[in-house]
Amino acid sequence: MINTLAIANYRSLRDVVAPLGELNLVSGENGSGKSSLYRALRLLADAAQGGVVASLAREGGLSSTLWAGPEKISRAMRRGEQPVQGGPRREPVNLRLGFASDDFSYCIDLGLPLPSQSAFAFDPEIKRECIWAGMKFRPAALLVDRRGAVVSVRDSEGEWTVVSSHVPTFDSMLTRIADPQRAPEVLTVRETIRAWRFYDHFRVDADSPVRAAQLGTRTPVMANDGRDFGPALQTIREIGDVDALERTVQDAFPGSTLNIVHGDGRFTVALAQPGMLRPLTTAELSDGTLRFLLWTAALLTPRPPPLMVLNEPETSLHPDLLPALARLILEASKHSQLWVVSHSSRLISALEASERCNALRLVKNLGETSIDGQGIMDAPQWQWPAR
Repeated sequence: MINTLAIANYRSLRDVVAPLGELNLVSGENGSGKSSLYRALRLLADAAQGGVVASLAREGGLSSTLWAGPEKISRAMRRGEQPVQGGPRREPVNLRLGFASDDFSYCIDLGLPLPSQSAFAFDPEIKRECIWAGMKFRPAALLVDRRGAVVSVRDSEGEWTVVSSHVPTFDSMLTRIADPQRAPEVLTVRETIRAWRFYDHFRVDADSPVRAAQLGTRTPVMANDGRDFGPALQTIREIGDVDALERTVQDAFPGSTLNIVHGDGRFTVALAQPGMLRPLTTAELSDGTLRFLLWTAALLTPRPPPLMVLNEPETSLHPDLLPALARLILEASKHSQLWVVSHSSRLISALEASERCNALRLVKNLGETSIDGQGIMDAPQWQWPAR
């Protein structure tokens, strides 16, 4: 489980170190930085897929995603006694992302490239990447160290060995180093991050693939757009927690029965409801009903991931469905670490009532996002490796 998430100089996240638990609820006013925190977590995941630089490019490049305020915000600025203004830069331009867990911790540091004649002269470069043992960074705990194009690993005797000196500055070492003998930590961190799942806004319009019959095979992990929704539900019935599936349907839609019609490898989901002479298929169900069933298929997965991220799962759901959604999320948090971003006061209240919930309310002051109520002594210990 991830115990700490650290972000520096990404959009409004000038310096955020967030404590994480089994179930993490991120809330706050519009513009407080919830989406930025969510995107930062996705960037971390992209590092393990070899796409962190391309993802930054889609966001407008490093210059667009960097913290736009002063390098330091003085107490006088915060009190309004001095205008917010910049000064001489003391540190190199950097965008840093990292997390800590009991086993291994990881961070990546991106910066500006040296001037060149290349057509890609504005692509950010990976300046440093580190993997260390335990939660707290210290030189003695460092296991894998990447500086520029050179990746070194520490052996069992404590000696450093270079495993590659030609890692491209636009690629993470997580995608380039695959040596289970000399660098098993890289493989462990990479596969852990690659197992994270992100579920954003499910499409339920008339042209959405979830509205039609779906070709499919056994699907223990539903795709993030729900295109294998029917096979995923059938897989839960065959190898997952079918009792939890039935309880969830009854909790949300009392007296209803979930039907999955299959033949010739195609799957159609239908819901038989009280008073209806026939089940309604996904082509006929309301947006809210269909979205709830999609969340059911995602959260009751027979293959729980180490981390599952839900972005505004309350979208288009009737308020009366939110308590049932909260109970579904709490059930899933017994098997996976969950991260939920929400605007809904009713869903937030239902989740916060659980002792398992770690509530992170974001606030913004002078353009900088922080965690409400978090003082200097409250933040988890975190240290960025120097370049």
